[in-house]
Amino acid sequence: MTSKPTRSVTVQGVTKLFPRAGVVGLADVSLHVPAGALLALVGPSGSGKTTLLRIIAGLDYPDTGAIRVGPEDVTNTPARLRGLGVVFQHYALFQHLTVFENIAFPLRVRHRSRAEITARVTELLALMQLDGFAARRVTQLSGGQAQRVALARALAPHPSVLLLDEPFGALDTEVRHELRAWLRALHDDLHVTTILVTHDQDEALDLADHVAVLRDGRLEQLGTPAELTTHPATPFVEQFFRTHRTRSHSIPWPDRTSSAQSPPPSSSPLAFTRNKIPRSPRQSP
Repeated sequence: MTSKPTRSVTVQGVTKLFPRAGVVGLADVSLHVPAGALLALVGPSGSGKTTLLRIIAGLDYPDTGAIRVGPEDVTNTPARLRGLGVVFQHYALFQHLTVFENIAFPLRVRHRSRAEITARVTELLALMQLDGFAARRVTQLSGGQAQRVALARALAPHPSVLLLDEPFGALDTEVRHELRAWLRALHDDLHVTTILVTHDQDEALDLADHVAVLRDGRLEQLGTPAELTTHPATPFVEQFFRTHRTRSHSIPWPDRTSSAQSPPPSSSPLAFTRNKIPRSPRQSP
C-alpha cells in the first residue's frame, strides 16, 4: 500500500479551561508520540481525553501551550490544514452516499483526479476487507463495517497522523474484540502515528505501544502497558489498572519498540492543583 511519511506529535504544556463550567479541562499536559507509534489516552469520564484529542485535531484550541506535528507548530492552524485523519465514535458517515462516495469524499474536496480517486478507494476497500461493498449505502452496513468505512475515509488523503475517538464504543463486545485485533494489525502494516481515546483499559493495554493515563485534566502516568500494570506511578494508576496487574506475571504485554515520552516540564505560568476554577458567587456556571 502506498503511503506518505508519518509524523510525530508533541503536546507541550497544554492547558484548557472551561470558565463557564468552572472546570480545568487540561492542566499543563505534556507528552510526545514518536512517528509511527500508537498511543492510547485513557482515564475516567471528564479526565480530559477527548479534549486533548480535539485540541490535537484542531477542533478546539488550548489556552496555553503548543501542539507540534513533526517540527511544525500547528497550535493555531485550522483543522483542515493539519493533515490529520480523524475517526469519531459514531462514524459521521454520509447516509445518502454509497460506501465508495463516502471514502472518496475527502479526495473530491481536494480536487484529486477521477483516476486517482478510483485507485485510492479501491485500494482502501481491499485493505479494509470491504471488497464488493462499494455500491452499498451506509444504512446497509453493520456497525463493524461502518466503522471500517469511517477509518478508510480518514486514511484516504494519506494523513500523517490518525486520531481515533472511542472508535469501538458503539459496537457490541464481540465485534469490538475482533476490530481491536484487526486495527492493531493494520497499524503494524501502515505505521501511521495513531492516538486512540478509549475508556476501556483492556483496549488500551492490548492495542497501544504506550498509554497515557489522565485524571482531572492532568497526566498521571505515561508508559508501556507493562510499566503501567507492574510499576504504577500513583495510587490512582494502581487502582485504575488493578484488575489487569496479574497478567504481567502470566501473559506478558506485547513488547513493542516504538516509544512515547513526556517532554521537559512546560514553563507555562498557569498551574492548578484542583479541577475546579474558583468562581465568584455572581458567576453563572
